[in-house]
Amino acid sequence: MRLTEAEITRLAGFQGLTESEFIQQFTRLTQDRRGLALLDKPNGECIFLAGDSCAVQAVKPQQCRDFPNLWNFPGAEAYCHAIPKQVSDEEYQRLIAQVTGRKL
Repeated sequence: MRLTEAEITRLAGFQGLTESEFIQQFTRLTQDRRGLALLDKPNGECIFLAGDSCAVQAVKPQQCRDFPNLWNFPGAEAYCHAIPKQVSDEEYQRLIAQVTGRKL
């Protein structure tokens, strides 16, 4: 799961970490060595999968937010076992503001 700089900032804030600390604890270099991606658990699950929920639901990366509607390739559901939780745009903006101190 490739991450943008903005996603790293949001995730770090949500975890109460600096961006550097977040990068060290939760990311790896992508295969093409052009960016950072979330680490996987040893069994291949996302590092933030907690049971059947996403532990960073409020600030999860856009690629995760797009699941399952915009993941249209065979076997896509094998990559994410979390049960999607829909939140309104207003709730999403409130949660982002809470974590980052900024409004969208």
